[in-house]
Amino acid sequence: MKKIFFAVLFVVATLNINAQSGSPEALKEVKAGDILQIGRPDAPSFKHIDFPRANTIIKNGGIANYKKMEGVKVVVTDVKEKKDGTLHVKIKRTDGQRFFGIHSVISADLKDALDSGELRRI
Repeated sequence: MKKIFFAVLFVVATLNINAQSGSPEALKEVKAGDILQIGRPDAPSFKHIDFPRANTIIKNGGIANYKKMEGVKVVVTDVKEKKDGTLHVKIKRTDGQRFFGIHSVISADLKDALDSGELRRI
Protein backbone atom coordinates (compact mmCIF):
# COMPACT_ATOMS: atom_id res chain seq x y z
CA MET A 1 0.00 0.00 0.00
CA LYS A 2 2.84 2.39 0.86
CA LYS A 3 4.57 1.64 -2.44
CA ILE A 4 1.46 2.50 -4.42
CA PHE A 5 0.99 5.71 -2.44
CA PHE A 6 4.58 6.83 -3.07
CA ALA A 7 4.34 5.87 -6.75
CA VAL A 8 1.20 7.97 -7.19
CA LEU A 9 2.78 10.84 -5.24
CA PHE A 10 5.86 10.68 -7.47
CA VAL A 11 3.79 10.77 -10.66
CA VAL A 12 1.71 13.71 -9.43
CA ALA A 13 4.81 15.65 -8.37
CA THR A 14 6.49 14.99 -11.71
CA LEU A 15 3.46 16.17 -13.65
CA ASN A 16 3.20 19.26 -11.46
CA ILE A 17 6.85 20.18 -12.03
CA ASN A 18 6.53 19.70 -15.79
CA ALA A 19 3.41 21.86 -15.88
CA GLN A 20 5.09 24.67 -13.92
CA SER A 21 8.28 24.87 -15.91
CA GLY A 22 7.66 26.94 -19.00
CA SER A 23 8.18 25.31 -22.34
CA PRO A 24 11.13 26.53 -24.41
CA GLU A 25 8.69 27.85 -27.00
CA ALA A 26 6.98 30.03 -24.38
CA LEU A 27 10.33 31.44 -23.30
CA LYS A 28 11.25 32.32 -26.86
CA GLU A 29 8.10 34.42 -27.04
CA VAL A 30 9.82 36.98 -24.81
CA LYS A 31 11.29 39.63 -27.08
CA ALA A 32 12.77 43.08 -26.82
CA GLY A 33 10.15 45.54 -25.66
CA ASP A 34 8.23 43.13 -23.41
CA ILE A 35 7.49 44.39 -19.91
CA LEU A 36 8.21 42.22 -16.86
CA GLN A 37 8.08 42.86 -13.13
CA ILE A 38 10.72 42.05 -10.54
CA GLY A 39 9.29 39.75 -7.90
CA ARG A 40 10.38 38.38 -4.56
CA PRO A 41 13.14 35.76 -4.79
CA ASP A 42 12.74 32.30 -3.25
CA ALA A 43 16.12 32.64 -1.55
CA PRO A 44 17.25 35.51 0.69
CA SER A 45 18.97 37.10 -2.32
CA PHE A 46 18.52 37.27 -6.06
CA LYS A 47 20.28 34.39 -7.83
CA HIS A 48 19.14 34.67 -11.45
CA ILE A 49 19.08 38.43 -11.89
CA ASP A 50 22.66 39.65 -12.00
CA PHE A 51 22.43 42.50 -9.53
CA PRO A 52 25.82 43.80 -8.41
CA ARG A 53 27.11 42.89 -4.97
CA ALA A 54 26.39 45.28 -2.13
CA ASN A 55 30.00 46.39 -1.69
CA THR A 56 30.23 47.34 -5.39
CA ILE A 57 27.04 49.38 -5.15
CA ILE A 58 28.26 51.20 -2.05
CA LYS A 59 31.71 51.90 -3.53
CA ASN A 60 30.08 53.53 -6.54
CA GLY A 61 27.86 55.76 -4.40
CA GLY A 62 24.63 53.79 -4.69
CA ILE A 63 22.28 52.47 -2.04
CA ALA A 64 22.22 48.67 -1.73
CA ASN A 65 18.56 48.07 -0.92
CA TYR A 66 17.46 44.91 -2.72
CA LYS A 67 14.00 44.94 -1.13
CA LYS A 68 13.12 48.10 -3.04
CA MET A 69 13.53 46.17 -6.28
CA GLU A 70 10.38 44.11 -5.63
CA GLY A 71 7.55 45.32 -7.83
CA VAL A 72 9.73 47.40 -10.16
CA LYS A 73 8.57 47.14 -13.76
CA VAL A 74 11.32 46.50 -16.29
CA VAL A 75 11.49 46.33 -20.07
CA VAL A 76 13.48 43.72 -21.97
CA THR A 77 16.07 45.45 -24.15
CA ASP A 78 17.93 42.43 -25.54
CA VAL A 79 17.45 38.65 -25.71
CA LYS A 80 20.38 36.32 -26.40
CA GLU A 81 20.45 32.55 -26.56
CA LYS A 82 23.68 31.07 -25.24
CA LYS A 83 25.39 27.99 -26.68
CA ASP A 84 24.03 25.84 -23.84
CA GLY A 85 20.47 26.84 -24.75
CA THR A 86 19.78 29.28 -21.91
CA LEU A 87 18.19 32.62 -22.66
CA HIS A 88 19.80 35.70 -21.17
CA VAL A 89 17.98 39.01 -21.26
CA LYS A 90 19.06 42.55 -20.58
CA ILE A 91 16.51 44.58 -18.67
CA LYS A 92 16.15 48.24 -17.75
CA ARG A 93 13.65 50.08 -15.61
CA THR A 94 10.55 51.49 -17.28
CA ASP A 95 10.60 54.63 -15.13
CA GLY A 96 14.00 55.64 -16.53
CA GLN A 97 15.82 55.46 -13.20
CA ARG A 98 18.96 53.43 -12.64
CA PHE A 99 19.19 50.26 -10.58
CA PHE A 100 20.61 51.28 -7.18
CA GLY A 101 21.44 54.68 -8.66
CA ILE A 102 24.37 53.34 -10.73
CA HIS A 103 23.39 50.66 -13.30
CA SER A 104 21.03 51.41 -16.16
CA VAL A 105 20.94 47.85 -17.56
CA ILE A 106 21.05 44.49 -15.73
CA SER A 107 21.18 40.99 -17.20
CA ALA A 108 19.20 37.95 -16.08
CA ASP A 109 18.79 34.26 -16.89
CA LEU A 110 15.21 34.30 -18.18
CA LYS A 111 14.02 30.73 -17.53
CA ASP A 112 15.48 30.44 -14.04
CA ALA A 113 14.33 33.94 -13.06
CA LEU A 114 10.77 33.22 -14.21
CA ASP A 115 10.72 29.81 -12.51
CA SER A 116 11.99 31.17 -9.20
CA GLY A 117 9.67 34.18 -9.19
CA GLU A 118 12.42 36.77 -9.47
CA LEU A 119 10.82 37.95 -12.71
CA ARG A 120 7.10 37.85 -13.51
CA ARG A 121 5.15 38.48 -16.67
CA ILE A 122 2.65 41.30 -16.51
